[in-house]
Amino acid sequence: MELFSEIYSCYYQVLRHLLCSQDVLTIQDIRRLICEEGFEESLLSIIPKLEDGTWNLFENDGKLCRSKISSSFITPVSDLEKSYLKALLSDPRMGLFLEKEQLKALDKMLASVAPLWRPEQFYYFDKFADSDPYEDENYRNCFRTLLQAQKQNRYVDIDYTSPNGRRVHHHYIPARLEYSVKNDKFRILALKPVKLAYNKGLQHEAQRGEKMKLEILNVSRIRRVQLMEKTLSSPIDIDEMIQRSYYKEPLKLCIVNKRNALERAMLHFANYEKNTTKIDEDTYECLIYYNQNMETELLIEVMSFGPMLTVIENERFLNDLKARLQKQIKLGPQC
Repeated sequence: MELFSEIYSCYYQVLRHLLCSQDVLTIQDIRRLICEEGFEESLLSIIPKLEDGTWNLFENDGKLCRSKISSSFITPVSDLEKSYLKALLSDPRMGLFLEKEQLKALDKMLASVAPLWRPEQFYYFDKFADSDPYEDENYRNCFRTLLQAQKQNRYVDIDYTSPNGRRVHHHYIPARLEYSVKNDKFRILALKPVKLAYNKGLQHEAQRGEKMKLEILNVSRIRRVQLMEKTLSSPIDIDEMIQRSYYKEPLKLCIVNKRNALERAMLHFANYEKNTTKIDEDTYECLIYYNQNMETELLIEVMSFGPMLTVIENERFLNDLKARLQKQIKLGPQC
């Protein structure tokens, strides 16, 4: 394993928990803990390396595995990690999650460190140009208020401009913040109290006499956010609400693992719920679960991936893919 990798940071955390627990584990225990701490597809990368000894981290006694390190194991921050952290601080999105005083303190601590990269070294050719205004003071205030409300399960009063330009004013409970790489925008998954039942899958009984509908709002379209004293009386399983909204048939992809395609696909579709299975030595099947709100963005991401990925099912997605390709072919001569 590399000394440091921002891509595999999840793997490091998973293995740290396994190794520092000092419990005697079976391979089934390790599989279960990996799924709990990481992602289901993490098994594809971690388990083979543990079983064949590539990562010589456990003592094997029959079917039992025992950690080779002590529970007091400490990993110091390397110069490479400091350089990586310094580079992250130059990202304007970091200011959304840290106070100005925290940013100043970190800048001071890393003053003598050269950043691993600089923002101007990258050119994003497949990203929309109208990014969120991350350094706008009103945007930052709205973002941090939403973040605070999400952590405290508090209601917020939101003034919002809809895509058609109409002003919307409602009370919401911020449930989850999501980031779209393709759009370079943040959106909030917000619970909206409703009086009537909606038969659209994205609804939940929050408390007696009240239903909740899940709506998606672009943070950049929010003009004002105000915290309210009211809090959510009982927890709501957002994942369960989203899962109920999925189409019955997931998107089925065939991934040929050449040119590191599997790893790139896992990163490319990291924000979707998926299930990946190994078919043979170089072929994997990936099921991606999605709903109507995710459909267009997922379609664009699939088209931008490359020839190592093939869409097998479902019929709905295939028809949309063919229609979009035909449209691009017609536009080709004009461009």
